[in-house]
Formats: sequence, C-alpha cells, structure tokens
Amino acid sequence: MLKPHPRRILVIGTTGSGKTTLARELGRVLGLPHAEQDAWQHLAGWQEAPLAEFRAAVDAFTAQDAWVMDGNYTKAQDISWPRADTVVWLDYPAPVVFWRLLTRTLRRMWTREELWNGNREQWQTLLARDGILRWFFKTHWKRRRTTPRQLARSPHLDVMRLRSPAQTRRWVGRLARFHSAV
Repeated sequence: MLKPHPRRILVIGTTGSGKTTLARELGRVLGLPHAEQDAWQHLAGWQEAPLAEFRAAVDAFTAQDAWVMDGNYTKAQDISWPRADTVVWLDYPAPVVFWRLLTRTLRRMWTREELWNGNREQWQTLLARDGILRWFFKTHWKRRRTTPRQLARSPHLDVMRLRSPAQTRRWVGRLARFHSAV
C-alpha cells in the first residue's frame, strides 16, 4: 500500500499496459502534474529525440516538488528514479496487455488519433520490425524479469505492484476516496 501522500510518482509497465491512462488519472485524483515520457521521446515524423534533449525534459519535470510521470526509458532512470518516492508497476499478464495493445493500436489507426508531436500510428507499421506489436513481444517478459532487480536497487521507493486491471481500478478508487475525504 502506498503512503497516504505520495508526491513524486513513476508509473511503469510494459508497452500497452495502461501507464499513461493510469498516470493521468493519478495526476487528476492527487492534483499533481502529469508527464508522458513518450511525448519527449517521439519528435515529429517519429524521429527519436536527441539524448540530451530527452534527459533535459525528464530533469526539468522531475525537479518539481510533486509530479506523476509514466514511462520506462532507462536512458533517464538515473534522474527520475532517485527523485521519485513511489513506483506504481502495472504488471499484468501478457494476454491482457497484448489484447489492450492490439485494440488500442487498431482504434488509433482507424481514428487517425494524434499521439505526440503530430505522430499517428500507421497500418503499414503495425507488424514492422520496430513496430509496437513486436516491441511488446521483445520487452514484456524481459521487463517482468528485470523490474524486480531495478526496484531492489532503489530501496527508498514505495512500490505498488498491480497485477490486473481490476486490482488497479479498486486501488485508484480507494485512493480517490481517501484524497477526497482529506
């Protein structure tokens, strides 16, 4: 269980687990600013942000007194993890995440939803070598193995490991009730 007043929260999990959705909701419930690392990573035309630019964005955002940030980018963990007081880990089973990822991606393609900096998911990249579905298969099980080790190296963090969407909904509901009563 989280401390009653987390102030600097990282939301982590595999691609498609719902990091951004949860982080946005936590920001709303707790009255904290929210940032999505993908927005700093993916420049217009799906160009990767220069490392210094990405790290500067993470540095500036996490220098605030309170925040919620989602993302798994290791290239700035040395900045964000020491500044965080809480990690919320969405550790859902692969079939749950894959189904969410597939339906979300297809919906975004169909509606031409803008993601970040004018970027949209495209039909021709759905199964591409560096596409999001293949990224899921490349990273899901790896993250499940490596995340506990990462967390063990950061004993200052309060960790909330959520293993199902239902568990996450119940937890956010309790958090919202607690913070509305304060």
